[in-house]
Amino acid sequence: MNLVGTLFVASLSCCALAAAAALTAPAKARLWLAGLCTAAAGACGAAAGVAALAGQSWSAWLPGLLPLAGARLALDPLSGAFVVVTGTVAVCAAIHGIGYCRHGLDGRVFQAVLPVFVASMLLVPAAASVSTFLLAWELMAVSSLLLVLAEHRRNTSVRRAGLWYAVMTHLGLVAILVGLVAFAAGAGGESFAQLREAGLPPAVKTVVFLTTLAGFASKAGIVPLHVWLPRAHPEAPSHVSALMSAAMVNMGAYGVVRVGLDLLHGGPAWWWLLVLAAGAVSALYGILQAAVSSDLKRLLGYSTTENLGLVMVGVGAAGFLAATGIPVLATLALAAALLHVVNHAAFKTTLFLSAGSVLYATGVRDLDALGGLRDRMPYTTALFAAGALCASALPPGNAFVSEWLLLQSLIHAVPGSGVAGAVTMPLAVGMIALSAGLAVATFVKAFGVGFLARPRSAEAGRAEEVPPVMLGGTALAVACCVALAVAPTVVVPALGRAVAVVFPGRDVVSGELTLRLAGVSGVVSPLLIAVALLVSVMAVLVLVRVAATRRARRAARLWDCGAGPMSARMEYTATSFAEPLQRVFDNVLAPESDVDVTPMKESAYLVERVRFHARVPDRIEHRLYDPLIAAAAAVGRRARVLATGSVHRYLGYGFWALAGALVVLVVLW
Repeated sequence: MNLVGTLFVASLSCCALAAAAALTAPAKARLWLAGLCTAAAGACGAAAGVAALAGQSWSAWLPGLLPLAGARLALDPLSGAFVVVTGTVAVCAAIHGIGYCRHGLDGRVFQAVLPVFVASMLLVPAAASVSTFLLAWELMAVSSLLLVLAEHRRNTSVRRAGLWYAVMTHLGLVAILVGLVAFAAGAGGESFAQLREAGLPPAVKTVVFLTTLAGFASKAGIVPLHVWLPRAHPEAPSHVSALMSAAMVNMGAYGVVRVGLDLLHGGPAWWWLLVLAAGAVSALYGILQAAVSSDLKRLLGYSTTENLGLVMVGVGAAGFLAATGIPVLATLALAAALLHVVNHAAFKTTLFLSAGSVLYATGVRDLDALGGLRDRMPYTTALFAAGALCASALPPGNAFVSEWLLLQSLIHAVPGSGVAGAVTMPLAVGMIALSAGLAVATFVKAFGVGFLARPRSAEAGRAEEVPPVMLGGTALAVACCVALAVAPTVVVPALGRAVAVVFPGRDVVSGELTLRLAGVSGVVSPLLIAVALLVSVMAVLVLVRVAATRRARRAARLWDCGAGPMSARMEYTATSFAEPLQRVFDNVLAPESDVDVTPMKESAYLVERVRFHARVPDRIEHRLYDPLIAAAAAVGRRARVLATGSVHRYLGYGFWALAGALVVLVVLW
């Protein structure tokens, strides 16, 4: 066993040790033992992924672990990239969770399921056969569902979110199961090596791709299969939300790359135009919903839909450009997508853990009820500000680099990608640019309304800084953001090895301090941009300081237009901040409002109370899923006549079902 295998096995062993510690350790030591063992598992997993990205490979076959086929595991650079992300996020979330779980989440079951969830996310990209992949996928789904339901006794909305998540994730599993089983049947074997060598008819390939795409898109939160995400992520414990949003959803993107580009060796261009279109719509729709959301964690959940949409744009562009014969730009697009997976994991971990700190200190996640946290929680404020800057895709944030690379691949693809590319690529560029602008507005709202100005509730006014262990987990995520922002030249070549698994060839990005694109014109230096911005800011501060010292200071009350001192009721709320954007996109968002007027008992002409209620529902959920749920409920009500309680009738159902199945088999064979 080489270094990759040793570290990966050590990671899984640490997960098992963490689960055992959670089940057996005394209450006082349980959080620390389980948390540190989970963090160690993440660190070992990240190290194994780094070794795989460095060029080492590892495979193992355990014939006695699973019936019939056994379990097959393998780590190559592509799977190593996702293992690195999962392991690093697990380290940050586990450390933060040690402090966060003091609020009633220190039970044995919850603490034991968390490392199982981490282990399952490490196993998914390491699976090298259909049965192993499906088993790891289902373990990831079930363990994450249990974690989402951790606080179901406190809040009834948790149960509804868990129901949505359970249904959507298992429908996605069914779609993946159908596609991969059909793939394995056509290939005559279930190992990924056999699937790569399979010569399937084009119609079967299309069925396999579309069914697996539906399942993977559901896990990635791609529109219209995203409805579980803004429900489950806000209701899960915050460090679990970070694991789900920064690590688990990436498995959807991994599945599309592994099955579509690796095992199926690409495909017709329309496959990837479908992926690109779904990604672009998800990016725009997700950030629109985030921009008008006043729930901090729901906002971050919709932001995940946006960012995974950008990843899918890169994956779709890579497949399309490869199908149209532009391998250099296909390689660049896939490298940009993988880099955005890494960048999104870093800043979304920061943001969810910071939101968890806010929830820990205040018990509130409604931005309209927050404010004034800068003075009461200065460290959390600084950490959230760093994550918000990175999520806004502005320099010197880390997301700026990956989105710049993605735009370069799309812009340079216009001349040589035919009519389809000439139409779709500019549209994709426009949607990415629009989503980036909306992302800036979204995180300005989240930070300005949530942390600055005056507190708008008693809970925000009583807030205190969270324990150091929680700050430590978030600070580690911020350190990753900073490293990715100023030194992407270290990460991109390693991701080039992951891209080479799908598109063998030379690297399209090079440079030590400056990223240079090979084959196309494009140069950027994130480190020099960061230094220039830092020098400019320092120069402005020095000039202001020098100018201020030449005049005598005097204290004076701020001008208030004669209305008296400012109060919290005079500030912008998240709802009022987003109202102009809501007006612009009114036809897309379809907001709902209601006015309830309660008259006085003495006279209908005298008003006792006027209540105004406004909400922006998820229009796709309202238009698509509500009719489906209503239809399913109607079918269920009518099907009750079949369940009479008669055992003889039930035996008859079974007999006729078996007879019908045998008749179908005889006809087909």
